[in-house]
Amino acid sequence: MAAGAPWFMALFGRDSLLSSYMALSLDQNLALGTLQTLARAQGRKVDPITEEQPGRILHETRFGLDFPLARGGGSVYYGTADATPLFVVVLGELSRWGIAPDAVEALLPHADRALEWVEKYGDRDGDGFVEYQRMTENGLLNQGWKDSYDGVNFADGSLAKPPIALCEVQSYVYAAYVVRSHFAHEAGDLKAVEHWCGRAAALKEAFNERFWLPERGWYAVGLDGDKRPIDALASNMGHCLWTGIADRDKAEQVAERLLSPEMFTGWGVRTLATTMGAYNPMSYHNGSVWPHDNAILATGLMRYGFVEQAQRVATGILDAAETFGGRLPELFCGFDRDEFDAPVPYPTSCSPQAWAAATPVQLMRALLRIDPWMSHGQVWVAPAWPARYGRLSIHNIPLAGRRVDLEVDGASTRITGLPDDVEIVQQPRRPLSPAPNHHDQRSGPDMPSGPGSP
Repeated sequence: MAAGAPWFMALFGRDSLLSSYMALSLDQNLALGTLQTLARAQGRKVDPITEEQPGRILHETRFGLDFPLARGGGSVYYGTADATPLFVVVLGELSRWGIAPDAVEALLPHADRALEWVEKYGDRDGDGFVEYQRMTENGLLNQGWKDSYDGVNFADGSLAKPPIALCEVQSYVYAAYVVRSHFAHEAGDLKAVEHWCGRAAALKEAFNERFWLPERGWYAVGLDGDKRPIDALASNMGHCLWTGIADRDKAEQVAERLLSPEMFTGWGVRTLATTMGAYNPMSYHNGSVWPHDNAILATGLMRYGFVEQAQRVATGILDAAETFGGRLPELFCGFDRDEFDAPVPYPTSCSPQAWAAATPVQLMRALLRIDPWMSHGQVWVAPAWPARYGRLSIHNIPLAGRRVDLEVDGASTRITGLPDDVEIVQQPRRPLSPAPNHHDQRSGPDMPSGPGSP
């Protein structure tokens, strides 16, 4: 898929992966095709000009006349820190839906190559965190999803200098480790289970020690080149709820900050709080509202049990969608809802745009709290469907080779079309957790899981 029109009519690794993830409840073949396409272009050699490295997933492909000059002479550019772990996360999530097990298994060596990149090239200094720093002056200065030149900054507005370890990138790496532990568990490879569980546990412990700012009550956006916490209050930390890397005793403060007046506009959560030095509601990454960002935040809030907060974020974005005629743009300005009766458009926003288009689908899934785990013969469902939307019927959801119908009417939930041997678990899925190792062979509905866990 292309990232968006008119500016990004090209394949982007991060965008296509997150868009495919958010569209899973409609079409899992999209995620499968995306993973296969990215696997074919996975890095094989070290090339400082294009920033290619073995195992790395591309940032973007371009075939226009000017792109080779702008990005080092090739049609594929690899300068991003997050697409590679996200590749593994989406592969695990696809496995949960039960589509094409042989095709998913065929992609597992590419996931292993991605994890090799994480540990050999992503972690530049061996401190356990994945950092980025461009390899060429023509490359992107910032290589997370907020990739504008000023997209990563301190609370006082000063720009962070690379190498930079972003909080959301560490959370994706954590999720990737957990995914791999579940693949190993299902293969009966207990040695690999122990390895990946250990990697996940060590990263989670180090992350919560180094990135948490107790005096502020939020996670740092990242660590800069001097390993200083980048202390701005930004939306990045919401992704840490999505993957489960955030300690539960810190999650409540994260939720409070995300829904504070400084962050929440009424139409969605800003990328940067109004109290920060770089805040500008009309900027690209420093105070605007991005629908896909909010879909991830809402999913994370719901997974930690912050139902009311997740509903507020979801309904705010869906209200904004109505004002845009049903087509959410890439982003819109971060003015408060009580200032304007409709979101203020961002003048050069892409529309249509892939992950913005997928956002309402993911918000619906988050509100329904529906999560399949086909390898365990389970579907978790515990709707937190807002009463304002009334009765909901969805027909022909593709799931494990079947077409399933779902109906939600108040407190009543009905799923039809599932195979007889699939259990419906009527409780919310808990946040991400590694697979059980040989010391703990639990499996089934009481075993925590999260995004990407097979």
